[in-house]
This record gives sequence, C-alpha cells and structure tokens, in this order.
Amino acid sequence: MAEYGAGNIKVLKGLEAVRKRPGMYIGDTSVKGLHHLIYEVVDNSIDEAMAGYCDKIKVTLTGEGSAIIEDNGRGIPVAEHPTEKIPAATVVLTVLHAGGKFDKDTYKVSGGLHGVGVSVVNALSEKLHLTVFREGQVYEQWFEKGIPVTPLEVTGKTRKTGTKIEFWPDHTIFTETVEFKDEILTKRFKELAYLNSRITIDFKDERNGLKESYHFEGGIRQFVEDMHTKELLSSPQLFEGKADDIEMDLAFMYQNADSDKVISFVNNIKTADGGTHEAGFRAGLTRAISNYISKNANAKERNTKISGDDTKEGLVAVVSVRVPEPQFEGQTKGKLGSSYVRPLVQKFTYERISKYLEENPIEAKAIMNHVLLAAKGREAAKRAKDLVKRKDSMSVGTLPGKLADCQSKDPGISELYLVEGDSAGGSAKQGRDRVFQAILPLKGKILNVEKARLEKILKSDEIKNMITALGCGIGDEFNEEKLRYHKIIIMTDADVDGSHIQTLLMTFFFRFLRPVIEKGYLYLAQPPLYRYKKGKNETYLKDDKALNDFLIENGIDVLESESMGKQDLIELFKLVAYYQMTLKELDKRFALAEVIRYMIEHPDMVGEENQKLAAALEEYILSLGYNILNRNVTEEKIHYYVQTNEGLEELIVDDQLFTNPHYNEALYIYDKIRERLTDEFRDKDLLELLDKILASARKGAYIQRYKGLGEMNPEQLWETTMDPENRRLLQITIEDFEEADKTFMLFMGDEVEPRRNYIETHAKDVKHLDV
Repeated sequence: MAEYGAGNIKVLKGLEAVRKRPGMYIGDTSVKGLHHLIYEVVDNSIDEAMAGYCDKIKVTLTGEGSAIIEDNGRGIPVAEHPTEKIPAATVVLTVLHAGGKFDKDTYKVSGGLHGVGVSVVNALSEKLHLTVFREGQVYEQWFEKGIPVTPLEVTGKTRKTGTKIEFWPDHTIFTETVEFKDEILTKRFKELAYLNSRITIDFKDERNGLKESYHFEGGIRQFVEDMHTKELLSSPQLFEGKADDIEMDLAFMYQNADSDKVISFVNNIKTADGGTHEAGFRAGLTRAISNYISKNANAKERNTKISGDDTKEGLVAVVSVRVPEPQFEGQTKGKLGSSYVRPLVQKFTYERISKYLEENPIEAKAIMNHVLLAAKGREAAKRAKDLVKRKDSMSVGTLPGKLADCQSKDPGISELYLVEGDSAGGSAKQGRDRVFQAILPLKGKILNVEKARLEKILKSDEIKNMITALGCGIGDEFNEEKLRYHKIIIMTDADVDGSHIQTLLMTFFFRFLRPVIEKGYLYLAQPPLYRYKKGKNETYLKDDKALNDFLIENGIDVLESESMGKQDLIELFKLVAYYQMTLKELDKRFALAEVIRYMIEHPDMVGEENQKLAAALEEYILSLGYNILNRNVTEEKIHYYVQTNEGLEELIVDDQLFTNPHYNEALYIYDKIRERLTDEFRDKDLLELLDKILASARKGAYIQRYKGLGEMNPEQLWETTMDPENRRLLQITIEDFEEADKTFMLFMGDEVEPRRNYIETHAKDVKHLDV
C-alpha cells in the first residue's frame, strides 16, 4: 500500500461561506446541485480507483432520504493531522480545500473539486455519517451541517479497507427538492464505469427496489459503440497515449447521420461545454481526414476544402484526458481551459487517425465519401441561404405576406404566435392585441427537419417564412440581437395532430435555433380543452385534471359531513380522483384490477408471506363471485387463473407488480387518503362517492370539449389563450441536451426499428391515441 497518511492532507481554510453561497460550490441549489453532492463523494472514490486502490463503489438511496456511498479504497487517513491537531478524516470533512488532491504524491490526477468536494457535501447536509475502514479498525463520526457532533471513534474491527459516507441533504438549502432521481444518477454512474473499465459501480434505490450494476470491460470503445443509433460507416477505434504527463484516450467511429455525438471528459469529469482537449481532437481529426482526401480522392474532389463542420457529420466520439492540476472555466468544470492541452491532443489525434486511415482503406473510403457529401451539402445550403437573403433584399417588404406583425419594434415585449392553420390564424389575428402580438399562420405540418438535409429544409416555404419573420438567422449564423420577438409561442389544437405540429416545430428550433430555447424565448400556448357552462356562469378548463378539480369543488355540496369541513372534503376527493386515475392505469397493465385495489387498500396483508397473502386473496376473489380454476403459490409469486363474469383472467402477483410505478403511486396516494379519513367515511366506498359528486356537478351543465382552436371565436381565443392576464404558457427548456438529442433522433429520425421497439415496449402507457 502506497504511503497515504495524515501528513498528505494539505489545508486551505474556511467552510462557513459554503452554506451562505452554496451556488459558488455546486452550481445551484436545484435538482442539478442536489445530485452534484453525490457526484462529489463518488468522484473521491473514482480518484482512489484511478490511483489503483479501489475497484468497487456502492451507492444506495435509502427510504429515509439519505444517500450512502461506499468504496473499497484505502480509507481516509485517521491519524492526527500534523498542523490541525485533530484526526485527518475530520479535517477532510470540515475544512474547505483540505484533501489529498493538493499532494501530487497521493493522486497524480483527480476529479474531485480541488479538495472542496466532501467538505462542501458535509456543509450542505443536515446530517452526515462517516465510516472509515482502515488498519483493521472501524472508525465512525457524525456531523450536522458541517459541524462534528461526535468525535472520531473506533467502533469495531474489520478486515476490509475503504470509506463509507451517508448524508441527508439539508432541505433549508435545497428548498426545491431533496429527493434524488434515479435517471439522473444512473446516467452518470454508467459514464464513470465506461471511463474506468476496472471498476464496478453497484447502485440500489431502496425506495422502489431498483438495482443496477455497471462494469464495462470494453471501456470507452464500448461507450462509443453503445452510443450509435444509425448504420455504421466504420468500426469503433480506441487510441491511448501519453504526452507531458497528460494521458489521452480517444474512441471514435462514423455512422450514416447528419449530426455528431462527441462527449469529452477531464479526469472523469464530464466537460459539457468542451474545452481545449475537445478542440484539439476536432482539429486533429479534420486535418487527418482533409490530408487523406487530398491524397486519395478523385481529381474532381481532391481540392474540396474540408471544414470542421464537414467532419462532424456522423461522428461519434469520446475524448477522455487525465491532466494534473487542470484549469477549468467555472467551479462545476463545464469547460477545460488549460491551453497547453490542445496542441498535445491535436498532434496525438492527427498521428493516430492518419495511421488508422492508411491501414484501413475500406473504412477510410466510407468516411471520406461521407465527409465529401457533407461538404457538398454545406455548399448547397450556403447557396440556398444566399438565395433566401437575395430574395428578401429584392422584395418590397422583407417580411412574409402571411405575417400579421405587431406595432412594437421592441423585442423585449413583442410576441410571435406560430398558429396551426389559416382558420385559427384568422381568429388569432382578430382577437390579438396588435401593439405587441404578431401572428404567423402555418399551413399544415412543416417539414420534419430531422430527416432532411439543410438545402432541402431551406426550400420549405413555411420554414423560410419563420426564419424571415424571426430575422435572426439560423444555425451558425444565429444573431440574438436581430431576433425580433422574445416570446415565440407555438399555438396548436389540443389534439394528436396539434401535438405532432408542436413536435415538428420544437425539432426545428432544437436543431437550428437552439439559442432561442436556451434563452427561454420559446413557449407552448395552453388553450383550454373544456368549456363548462351552467346558467349564466361560464368557465374554461385546461385539461381533464382541471375539469375534475372544478367538478369536485362544485359538486361537493351533495355530501353532508359532520366530521369534515367543505375544504377538507374537497382536498380529500381530489386525492380520490387522482387515486381513481392511477387505478385505471393499473387496469391497463394487470388483470383483475379490483383484486389489486383490494391489496392496495389492505397494505398490512401484503407484508405477510405468500401463503397467507394467497389465502386472503382467494377469500376475496370468491366473495366477488369468481371461480379460481388454477393456482400456483411459491415464494416468488402467486399465480391464478380466474373465471370472472367477463371471461378467463390471469392474475400474477410478483415483483413486476410490486415494483410497478403506478402500483407504488397508488399505495402512496391511498396512504395520504387514509391520513385524512375520519370514522364517518372509513367504511364507505370513496370511488362511488366521487362518482356521486361528479354527477351532481354535471347536472344541468353544458360541458363542451374543444377539438380545435378554430372552434373558438376571436374573443374566446383572446380571453382564454392570448390575454397575458389569463393565459397559461409552458416554457420550453433543455435540461439534458444528450437526452433531448436522443429523444428527437428516436422519434423524429429516419431509423424505423428503434421507434417500433419503443412503441411496442410502451404501448400500454399511451394516454391519447388517435384511431
């Protein structure tokens, strides 16, 4: 074991500032910052793995809201620190900028936040429990909000080594939520396992029973292979090298696609905004391919000028570098700023890819042809853009004829409505406020830009009209200062076709006008789905939930209660309505929903062993008048064939049911319902009472369901959807670019098979089906 003792821990002081300004240390205090806490602790374990002392990391989310991270590394040093005169482990958790990252002998490279990581986690946690397995002893210490509340004590003996940290995020810091999300964490752990092929990361969520284990022998070559979604043009390649203490791993391949997927890392930290290492890779790749084309293309194409954009098309790559003391732009390490890294990565990339192209002529030719096609497409798109610009400059008015522009020239208050169809466009033009609201009707469905090259996209009249109306250019030519509206509102019918048009427009903005989304300028209008009219009273309601809530509020008087007030009854039956909706979702997925409801409403029964649970279920099934034709009860599952009034049904009670999110949601809601129930309602069928309340509210009322915007007159459209005082808008944001990119490619791309597989897998999840 290499020497890693108390003397290796260097100190730079100050921790109170973390609680005052947490955003400086973890980016923000929203969902992103919350998960950053786990990343910080895991990164420390990864540093142990990179140093060669750890190959197993366990992450557990508990039902109490804490996170546990345990590794089998050397364990944080526990001896007295030479200058602080307290145990080194306590120093690491209570002093900012204290850690082994400053001592070059301990970690050559590291991903932790320069030693602030675990002390920041401690400072932002209500409680933190440290356990160190080291030198045959188990050491434990408790902290609250960064302050030690117990000394570091020996609590047992052990043969293992490592560190275990359990922490509870402070809800006074993370006011938005302190609930960890599996999908965010598993993505990061998967990346770490790809980048460190020696390690295994075991993840468990005790809240829902999820268990995952990540280990990839193939490393980043396998990472690249798993990222591709289209037909391959070349096989995945892995290049590893070292220069001036910098270790470089590059994996790349080409697929038959227009877009690129390049992910970069520095010391296992994902650099979402790239940096000098990614710039070096792209420059080296472009030079290598450009040189190969000049030597091997035919005479006509040999002199084609290749740009970095041309070599991007279809590229799938992972760039991972390990740099001692990297310089990042920003505390959360979004971009590498170390300038000396670029020429080293560029030289390495150029040499290795040039050699690969020479030694693999078939794959090299496929890549060359793909890049040349991209170059031709770029030239054609440039000519199309120039033609659009020339037409605009020659026309009398540069704005499209269909556009009803607003009087204001201030983009800050100007709004552009992209409206589905001329009919709704006509109503919107009449109903709008002309001072600041502009209307651009769109005829039918615009071109799906995910399946078309830029030159074809720029020939589409609807897309040209949008580009001209916005005035800011697209793609690389986007200029925010020329954007004429700072609210761009997509307004479509509340049906399946309207949703498709929304998706086509969002695809266009995501691919060609992404800054508009990133700046928060793109919105979806929320026209009402229902109009409720009773006597002279008229109300517009956005969706089914809003209608249900409204009906409950207006029909609750049909119930008389001695133990509950009116508002309490309303809140109770809103929960019951939600419970009913969840049961309907279960009914789509499992047979005998009434039996499943019985299990949900008798949770103590489910805690029994399967033989006792089966006996209780059989008694209930027979009480319904059904016959059990066959039964099979094991420790793993209960399996029945039941003859019901509807026919033969198959009921299986096993982990698939118990881990189903709708089942667990129903359990949670019913628990909330039980908390509110008084004895007066405890033995009554709440779903029957709900039906009685809804029927009362519907009596004598006219409820109109709008199919399209065109069914509303201009006054109604203004009042419900366009008046800033009353309207509701949904702002479109990009929380995870990669996930959004994958989603658009899956649903809007030209690969049919992945889409078919997705539809088959999620068929039961459909809520709105246009048949």
